[in-house]
Amino acid sequence: MTYTIDRKIDGLTMDEADTRTRAALAAHGFGVLTEIDVAATMKKKLDVAMPAYRILGACNPGMAFKAIGMEPRVGAMLPCNVILREVEGGIEVSAIDPVASMQAIRNSELHAVAGQVRDLLHKAVQSV
Repeated sequence: MTYTIDRKIDGLTMDEADTRTRAALAAHGFGVLTEIDVAATMKKKLDVAMPAYRILGACNPGMAFKAIGMEPRVGAMLPCNVILREVEGGIEVSAIDPVASMQAIRNSELHAVAGQVRDLLHKAVQSV
C-alpha cells in the first residue's frame, strides 16, 4: 500500500504550486493550519541547501471532529500533511493517505472516515 497521493505538475514554481494547492484544499473543505519551509529550516539549522520543500498541515474540521470523537488520541496523527517539493521540471504535490496512516488503529468506523478524507484529498491533489 502506498502512503501518499501524488501528482507532478510541470512548469510551476513553488509559489504557484502553493497558491493552487491551498485553493484546491479549500475547495474540498480543508484549511491549512501549519506550514513548514523545510528547505529554509535545513539551511538555518544545518547550513545545507536543498530543493524547495514545504509541508502544509491541512485539516478538514468536520472530519477531524468525527475522528477525534471516535478515537481521542487520533489527534497525534493530525493534521493531514501535504508536501510540495521541487522536482526536475516542476513541483510534486503529495498528500498523506489517511487510510494508510490509520492502519495502526483498530477501529472500522475510523477507517471509514479515513476513506472519506482520502477521497477528498485525492480530489484536491488532482485539481491542483
